Amino acid sequence: MANLRIKLVKSLNGRLDKHIATANSMGLHKIGNETVQPDNPQTRGKIAKIGYLLQVTEEARSGGGVRIGFEGGQMPLARRIPKRGFNNIFAKPFESINVSALDKFSDGDVVDAKALLDAGILSSCRYGVKILGNGEISKKLTVKASAFSETAKEKIEAAGGKAEVI
Repeated sequence: MANLRIKLVKSLNGRLDKHIATANSMGLHKIGNETVQPDNPQTRGKIAKIGYLLQVTEEARSGGGVRIGFEGGQMPLARRIPKRGFNNIFAKPFESINVSALDKFSDGDVVDAKALLDAGILSSCRYGVKILGNGEISKKLTVKASAFSETAKEKIEAAGGKAEVI
């Protein structure tokens, strides 16, 4: 025989005396109290009397249950969230800095990820550095990075430096 898990979800204050007595006979005295009762006509009768105060669920049975993400007929979260584009879960994003940040270094320096970290321009460098072309550079530097934008490469070489891809 199956069991029913019964939870009192509304207050007994101001209810009819016979409804309070029915709840007390089931062991439900305060909001949030739970009890497990056998699924028989007597229990169903009590639930019918004070069902508006209760939340009733069946105990787990073998083979039962619903699929992951099922929300009881409500539109599931995975379908409510807007989807657009493509998100590559294997992407290794580069840290990006602009050419203007390289002006901190002195003329003739070799600039790589370690030098950028030591200078405080980058806080972390997990997968590599990409140099972008925003700003101007006036010093002759040898820049070693994972990737360069076309304009960044042109600006570094126009200043007399070298852009080397690691």
